[in-house]
Parts: sequence; C-alpha cells; structure tokens
Amino acid sequence: MHASEAVDAAGRAKSKAQDVAARAERHPAMRWVTGAGQVANGVVHIIIGAIALGVAFGAGGSADQSGAMQALKETPVGGFALWFVAIALLALALLAFVTAIAASRRDWKDALKEAGRGIAYAAIGATALVAATGGSTDGESQTETFSSQLMSNPFGTVLVGLIGVGIVGVGIYFVMKGVKRKFREDVAPPARWKRAVDGLGTAGYVAKGVAIVVVGALFVVAAIQHDPEEAGGFDGALQSLTTVPGGVIALIAIALGLMLYGVYCFARGIWTR
Repeated sequence: MHASEAVDAAGRAKSKAQDVAARAERHPAMRWVTGAGQVANGVVHIIIGAIALGVAFGAGGSADQSGAMQALKETPVGGFALWFVAIALLALALLAFVTAIAASRRDWKDALKEAGRGIAYAAIGATALVAATGGSTDGESQTETFSSQLMSNPFGTVLVGLIGVGIVGVGIYFVMKGVKRKFREDVAPPARWKRAVDGLGTAGYVAKGVAIVVVGALFVVAAIQHDPEEAGGFDGALQSLTTVPGGVIALIAIALGLMLYGVYCFARGIWTR
C-alpha cells in the first residue's frame, strides 16, 4: 500500500513539474532569454574561430572556451562582456533544462537532446562566470586530469574509449544537422534572409561537428595507447590538426566555419522559432 502511494505521489509530482515547465517554456520572456543566450553563444564561437585561425597561421592562443574568455577579458568592455555571456548562457541553460522537463511528456529523445544542450550552455556560462569573477580555467589540463583519473580505475580505459565514441557521435550529429539543414527547426528568418541563414547554419554546424569528431578521436587514441595526455579538449583537437598533412588547411576551414556558426547564432537569437 505504501509503495503504491509513493509511486502515485511521484507520478503526480512529475506531472506537476511537466505542467509548470510547459507554462514556463511558453512564457514571452523566454524569447528574450533565447535571444540573449544565442548572441552570447555566437560571440564565444566567433572568438574561438578567430583564435583557431591564428593558430593555423602560427599564432598562439587557446582555441577553446577558456581561451575565448581570456580574449574577451582583454577587450575594453571585457568585464561587462564576460558578465553578459555568463548570465545569458546560464539563463539559456536553465531554459534548456525547463524545456527538457516539458519535452519528457512528449518524447524522451527530445528531452535528452535539450538536457544535452543545457549542459553545454552551462559549461560555457560557468567558464565565463569564473573569468568574470577574476578566476581562470585550463580546459586542456582539466581534460587530461579527468582522463588520468578515469584510467587509474578498473575499466577506466574502456570508459575513456566509450566517452570518445560518444563524443564522435555528437560530432556526427552536428555534421548531419548541418548537411540536412535540420537547424531550420530552431530559426525562422524572413524570406530574404533565408538563403544566407541556411548557408551560415550548414557551414557552421559541419565545421563544429568535424571539430567535435576530432575531440572524440583523441579520447579513443588516448584509450588505445593508455595515455591520458593524448586526450584533448577543443583546443587540443584543433592544435593537433597542425601536425598532420593537410591539417592546416582543414584547421582554416574549421576556424572560418566556427565563425560562421557564431554569426548563425546571432541570426537564431534574432529570429528564434
């Protein structure tokens, strides 16, 4: 009897949470949250792309979230910009989690997809928040430490490999979303801008997807060689391209694509569906 009552209470709580999330998702203010968040996301990707382009031509810099925040911090409006990016992306992450709860009633795949977006936005927002409060992060060092800790445990090498395969899957998803133009589900530009937004979205998603695939591949290589230093984050993935034949050309293409993805994010923020 008690178990049945507990199950019923859990079901009612779940249904209530989904109802509240659905109402919040439809609130007019959510469009402003989406707009500001996507603009912030666009700024970050344009900076990462610019740093990656510099790396391709021999300049230094960390072509990842932490590098983007450091570059943003050094601008005349660095303090304000970092707080804007942090607040906007953390708010966007919260909205994604709310959407995930609401979507769980309709389709668990959509719910998981939104939750994944929320985690990604929260990670960038948290990096911006650390930079805004005077701290700093090192994405590559954190990735190597994480891989090392995993490999020190039983079956840790297998886990690192599986994480790599999962990251490759995410990258392929981005590529396919760009190629099939499924990003049209997220943005509704005026007719005269539709072709331009399609071009931005296709190039941007494919470029970001390829970069993510390289990140996943590094995890797989680290697992195979049992060397956590082989695992790298976004910066490590892009830097690794400079060491292989034709890699610099690929890096330039990815860098430009990331910048186009950033511009697409602006369009998505303005004309969010």
